[in-house]
Amino acid sequence: MDMNEILAGLSYNEKRLLLALDKNNGRGTPADMIRTGGFGLEVEVMGSASWLASKGLAQISEESTKYYALTDPEASRNGLPERVALKVIDAAGGSITLSGLAAGMGNGEDNIAVGWLMRKKLASMQDVNGEKGLVLNDAGKAALKTVMPDEALVTRMLEAPVPESEADPKVIKDLKGRKGMIKEIVETVREISLTDDGIKAARSGIEVKEEITEITDEIVQSGKWKDVEFRKYDVQTFAPAVYPAKKNPLTRLGNEVRRMFTEMGFNEMSSEYVQPAFWNMDVLFIPQDHPARDMQDTFFLENPNRIELEDKDLVAKIKAIHENGGNTGSTGWGGEWSEEKASQALLRTHSTVSSIRYIADHPDAPQKAFSISRIFRKESIDATHLPEFSQIEGIIIDENANLDMLISIIREFYARMGFDKINVRPSYFPYTEPSMELEVYFNGKWLELGGAGIFRPEVLEPFGVKTPVLAWGFGFERLAMLKWNITDIRDLYISDLDSLKRNTVF
Repeated sequence: MDMNEILAGLSYNEKRLLLALDKNNGRGTPADMIRTGGFGLEVEVMGSASWLASKGLAQISEESTKYYALTDPEASRNGLPERVALKVIDAAGGSITLSGLAAGMGNGEDNIAVGWLMRKKLASMQDVNGEKGLVLNDAGKAALKTVMPDEALVTRMLEAPVPESEADPKVIKDLKGRKGMIKEIVETVREISLTDDGIKAARSGIEVKEEITEITDEIVQSGKWKDVEFRKYDVQTFAPAVYPAKKNPLTRLGNEVRRMFTEMGFNEMSSEYVQPAFWNMDVLFIPQDHPARDMQDTFFLENPNRIELEDKDLVAKIKAIHENGGNTGSTGWGGEWSEEKASQALLRTHSTVSSIRYIADHPDAPQKAFSISRIFRKESIDATHLPEFSQIEGIIIDENANLDMLISIIREFYARMGFDKINVRPSYFPYTEPSMELEVYFNGKWLELGGAGIFRPEVLEPFGVKTPVLAWGFGFERLAMLKWNITDIRDLYISDLDSLKRNTVF
């Protein structure tokens, strides 16, 4: 764009700012422009400056300075609590009981003072007259005659805020440790300066005339439009990007998964976050000495710490299955099954609890159900693990269900999600046989996405289910990582507005 085009596209305020800057030797702060350019608000100045900068006619510089100031100067005039305590102890002869210190200070800050005296090693805790008390040491006695560094800085701040460059970082850290004592003040100085092209534009003979930027009924009906200048549109100038409102990507993915399963004839199932171990573990034939029940793997609750098991007939069946196999033909796990352990309250560790509760309520074939469920495990946070995450759970109850059908469903699901490089390998879960784990090739390696299998008779017999039941649990967040090529699972839950705006998944 040449100079003539730029000049033709300048707004009323841009022209005013150009002339004001030129009059002020080519540079100035927003305050200078308000004073010499007739602007009313700083936002007016900076808005015009931004447009001039986008056209290469001006430059904007900013310099921020951090200051430290006292939050309550009047309260700080009394001195630091340890200084007051030093004087009280010295007046008592160099030693004093803790109750005597509290009485001597009389402002309720004796506990704070004791902490800082010990931290600064100005006194030692000793027996004083048969009670616990404080005795000044040599450093404490010397401090009575000197000003400590934090006191010196507080004295300066009583007069005026202190620049960060003039404050000892260690002293500032200690003062920040005194809750609410100091605060940070950031002052930003902005300056606008004309470029060489800006100087040429300001001296090109531009005229400042008020322009009309919007045609109203009043302008048309009054005939005023004949006597005014209209602002020209500059279709080449910078304009900020406009982003439409979008749902969070995980919400959109959840809706896509729901739509896919419902189109395939599935019902959505759910369960509560808090479950007794009975439904989360025991009903699924997970032995009571299984490592997953350890405190380091499962979030057990303190309140309530137990959930009463009301269906005593079902409890008796599960007890028998665990101890000797019951009527399933299994030998069970042996040993003595504990109802008390089964009633422990926990945060569900897998979404299969939703499946087994659904089967308990809908034991007759055919049935198809799915869920997207939040689960909780004591995982260490890293690029692929979180202690709170979601699973895509599904079951099919059908007399013709078999392993081939299960593998086909898994491949169909991921094909619809846009992935076809899938690996299924044998695995072990206490509640399915056969069992398998699912992997998808991602960023040069195979990433585990979940497990699947056919429920064992020990799981189904208590509910009278005689037909095969296929079951699977897929990682929801890991599926999102695959779809959007995200290498760190934590990025899914960071509120990065710029990233969300640029996201093109609908």
